[in-house]
Amino acid sequence: MPAATFNLEPLDISLQIPHHFRCPISLELMRDPVTLSSGQTYDRSSIDAWLATGNTTCPVTRQPLMDFNLIPNHTLRRLIQDWCVSNRSFGVERIPTPKQPAEPVLVRSLLRQAASGPYGVRASSLRKLRSLARESDKNRIVIAANNAREVMMSIAFADVGSDLRHDSLAVLSVLALTEEECVSVGSDPDRIGFLVNLLFHSSIDVRVNSAAVIESVVAGIRSPELRAEISGAEGVFGGIVGILNYPFIHPRGVKVGIKALFALCLAKQHRGRAVAAGAVEALVERLAEVENCGDAERALATVELLCRIPAGCAAFEAHALTVPLLVKVTLKVSGRATEYAAGALLALCSASERAQRDAVAAGVVTQLLLVVQSDCTERAKRKAQMLLKLLRSSWSDAYVVKTEDFAGSDVVLF
Repeated sequence: MPAATFNLEPLDISLQIPHHFRCPISLELMRDPVTLSSGQTYDRSSIDAWLATGNTTCPVTRQPLMDFNLIPNHTLRRLIQDWCVSNRSFGVERIPTPKQPAEPVLVRSLLRQAASGPYGVRASSLRKLRSLARESDKNRIVIAANNAREVMMSIAFADVGSDLRHDSLAVLSVLALTEEECVSVGSDPDRIGFLVNLLFHSSIDVRVNSAAVIESVVAGIRSPELRAEISGAEGVFGGIVGILNYPFIHPRGVKVGIKALFALCLAKQHRGRAVAAGAVEALVERLAEVENCGDAERALATVELLCRIPAGCAAFEAHALTVPLLVKVTLKVSGRATEYAAGALLALCSASERAQRDAVAAGVVTQLLLVVQSDCTERAKRKAQMLLKLLRSSWSDAYVVKTEDFAGSDVVLF
């Protein structure tokens, strides 16, 4: 949904957004004003983020919230829209009217039609459900609340037309499965085999949806033995790596591919399969492009996992971009990302003198010294200290670290 935008060049600097049109959290013009039980109004995206972090009070009044229902403030939204229209000459664009969540009655009707009936009706109902699920989180909540997972699973793994199976899988891929449902899929070799086969489908969307369901199933299972069984399925790593290597821009494919690869690599005994399937090259290439913090963290965590086996360590060390890239992302993404990058560098440099020289040449020493005195995780600091000690012999005379730059810190210069 596009936000209200301002063309700054012709915009009159005297134009002021009315105070009551601004969200008290973001201080930006509200696009979807909603009111809390405290009577205060906020932009939906801002208050959703506030509540999602575990806060249980009103940001303005600090009063405990009696409930967490968000009531759309239609009157205020219309006033904001009118103000936008009246100030169009100043470069203000009208905010759109937010779409309301799908009606539960409609969702239940579509699910009934999708479950049984003429093929054409089932196909049409599934396409509508797929479209609704793609539109918003609110729609997905409504769909999930009406027993959609059971219906979608009964279609996806049934002997019906491929269109029905693919569309039901698309809906299933954006819903959170229960542990019981994950075990039901993960413990059935035929179901896992079906999903793995779809990783090689001609449609990239079918491939990505299948990968999303596989990731959800693996992540939702507690049993290490069952997770390892799925990770050991023939072709699963090749299919996931194929998605990451898709030659055209597909942001969801990259996100899902990284998540699935990380989940599968948690089974230590099958990490060699990931390396053999080309996971190392795919991760390095995608890590250079990924922008989302969560995706970068998972990619780096997977790199560290693969560096814990000799084959993975050797493959990463052989790739010319690995070490410079790991040094570059240190302190650039998040504390966790820095921890994973430091861990991967420690493994690589412990196994290879060439990696040590490459890391020093890329400026890792300064980065590590900064990590030790930063607010990164304790594990990140510990790995940084270990790596600094390991690299001591690789510091050339030309690489000078000014001790006064780190005065007062707990950095130990060897």
